[in-house]
Amino acid sequence: MKISIQTADFDVGAECTALRAGNAKIGAIASFVGLVRDINEGSGVSTLTLEHYPGMTEKALSAIVSRAQSRWDVLDCTVIHRVGDLAPTDQIVLVIVASGHRGDAFAACEFIMDFLKTDAPFWKKEQTPQGERWVDSRDSDATAALRWQDKLKTGK
Repeated sequence: MKISIQTADFDVGAECTALRAGNAKIGAIASFVGLVRDINEGSGVSTLTLEHYPGMTEKALSAIVSRAQSRWDVLDCTVIHRVGDLAPTDQIVLVIVASGHRGDAFAACEFIMDFLKTDAPFWKKEQTPQGERWVDSRDSDATAALRWQDKLKTGK
């Protein structure tokens, strides 16, 4: 398992290749790449600055991945999140999940991303034409994470 908080960009292909290298049990890899958008809540965004709490953020991400590993057949996982100043089209986050089968890989990747948005301590500040503003958490992110609890209760 690889968890990295970094300022540098990442190479999705190289990360996928590294994750699956030498593991013949891997039958599926699912990935998600998050990008900086140039508009949010009706305003243009020229810069997105991400801050984190070193140590605490990595621990939170590790706990999220452990929860995914307890629910699905996750053979390996990579989570990379960037911090610092980013511009529209820049890559922010990468989640790659390797599993024996696609269903587990897709579900675990989505689960990790949903809980990363709600449980990982990151602070985001946007630079807009109106000035700087902190980005609040979204209700849609909380709703996405809640549906996993419903799935746990119903077994679906």
